[in-house]
Order: sequence, then structure tokens, then C-alpha cells
Amino acid sequence: MSDEPARHAAPGRRRRWRRRLGHWLSGAFAIAVVGLLAWAANQVDWDDVGTALRQLPPGVLAGGAALCLLSHLIYSGYDLIGKQWAHHTVPARRVMLITFISYAFNLNLGSLVGGVAMRLRLYAREGLRHPVPAKILALSMASNWLGYGLLAGGLFLFGWLDPPEDWELGRTALRGLGALMWVIVGGYLALCAFSTRREFKVRGHEFFVPSLRLALAQLAISSANWLTIGAVLWVLLAQGVDYGHVLAVLLVAAVAGVITHVPAGLGVLEGVFVAFLGPALGNGKVLAALIAYRALYYLAPLTVAAVAYFVLEAKARR
Repeated sequence: MSDEPARHAAPGRRRRWRRRLGHWLSGAFAIAVVGLLAWAANQVDWDDVGTALRQLPPGVLAGGAALCLLSHLIYSGYDLIGKQWAHHTVPARRVMLITFISYAFNLNLGSLVGGVAMRLRLYAREGLRHPVPAKILALSMASNWLGYGLLAGGLFLFGWLDPPEDWELGRTALRGLGALMWVIVGGYLALCAFSTRREFKVRGHEFFVPSLRLALAQLAISSANWLTIGAVLWVLLAQGVDYGHVLAVLLVAAVAGVITHVPAGLGVLEGVFVAFLGPALGNGKVLAALIAYRALYYLAPLTVAAVAYFVLEAKARR
């Protein structure tokens, strides 16, 4: 009989330790976020940002800012596809807020911080348990690159982009790459349409196949987002070259940034745009537009997302 109180007390102690550990981990994560935000701010040449913004006409800045807002709103809908698939109870507006916060951090600090850690943490705060958040994340990533493959494949295949002479990837290779992208997109849609199995396990990893209806929704929302980002840059470049060419250069820069693993694609985006558009528009004009683009599309949303994140953390603690 004397051991009975001890047995009842042990689970209580474990729960208290788990709660304390959760608080410590939450605090450590918040401190890490603050540190990363400080690092990101230190990487920005704020004088150049101010100069670039002053060089652009107010109408151009207003149009670019409106399109940036539209793009972030479209991207915030990515995880609504995951909500439709998982049938979870997190409200749609909270899902969109989580997606927006994650995307803003992803753009500035890299996919591991924003796309993965931030998203999984915020979904865990909402009560979603593994593997649902991971599968929602996988759907969102697939959505992003599905639309990319459709647009980039078409632009590359039909010769919208002439690579600079010093690029190892020539025009023929670029067309071949475009065709391959279309094959991958078509294969994904065919799998979603005709597969009799919706889950696969490969080397211990589970993969799932959404319905064709969800796959088409992925394709539509991602394509709309990439088209809107291209419009942002086209407007900030004062329509100096045709829209299709700007979009094609953006898509090349996007995959170059992923390959190099540079946070926010610092230097990569600028290098690709200067290589392709510098000869026609002048390097100064291209760089000024890109600095304005980073300020409007990367930095301004990050400021809003950081405030929203800490508000959510404070509410969760209460």
C-alpha cells in the first residue's frame, strides 16, 4: 500500500517536466527566431534600398506593392489544399496566416527555418499531430514546383529565353529541360488520375497521392502565384522588356537559388537578372528594380510575419 502514492505521483512529475521542457524549447525557438531576424537585417544594405525605392515612380512602386500583396495572398492559400485533403479543424483564416508567416520566413531565412520548422511548429500549436503537418507541407511544396514546372517547361520549350553565350546550358539543352518538366508534370497528373493506390511506402518513407481534383487545384494556385511574381518584377522594371521574358528569367533565377542553397537567394537572383536583362536595360536599372523587389516582396512581409508569429506565441502561452 505504501507504494501506491508514489506510483500516482510519478505521472504527475513527468507531466510537469514535459510542460517545463516545452516552455524551455519554446523560449529557445523564439530566441533563435530573433537571432535569425537580426542576422537577416544585418545582411541588408538599407541605404541601397532607400535609394532604389526613391528612383522608382510612385505609381510603379504602388503597382509592385499591390502585386506583392496579391502574391502573398495567393501563396497563403497553398495549405488550404492540405486542409481539404486532411479534413482537419484548423480554421481557414488561421491556416492562411500560418502559411503566410512560414512563406515570409522561408523567403528570407531559407526553407528549413520557414518552410519546415516554422510551419510544423505553428501547426503543432494548433493541435495537429504527426504526420498530418508533414503531409500538408509536402502538398504545399509539390504545389509550388508543379506550377513552376508547367510555366518554366512551356517557356523553355518554346524558346522564350536565349541563354547568354557564356552559359554552359545552351538553347537546345534548355528546350530539353522544358520538355522534361512537362513530362514530370504530366506524369504527376496521370498518377493522381489513374492510381488505384493513394499511399506508397519506399524504404520506410510514406508517400501519398492526392486526387486529380486536388492536383489540378495545386497546379492552378501555384501557376497563379508564379505569374503574379513575374508581374511584380515586370512592373518594377517599368515594362522595359516583354512580360514572358521577365517571367522566364525569374524561373531560371528561382531554381538557381535553390541549387546554391543561399538564404533568400542573395546575389543569385541579381546575377541571373543582370546576365539576361542587363545588356538590354542596363545593370543599374535592373539592380534598382531588384532591390525594390526585395524590399517589397521579402522584407516588408517578413516584418509583418515576425509580429504575427510572436503574437501567436504569446496567445499560445496564455
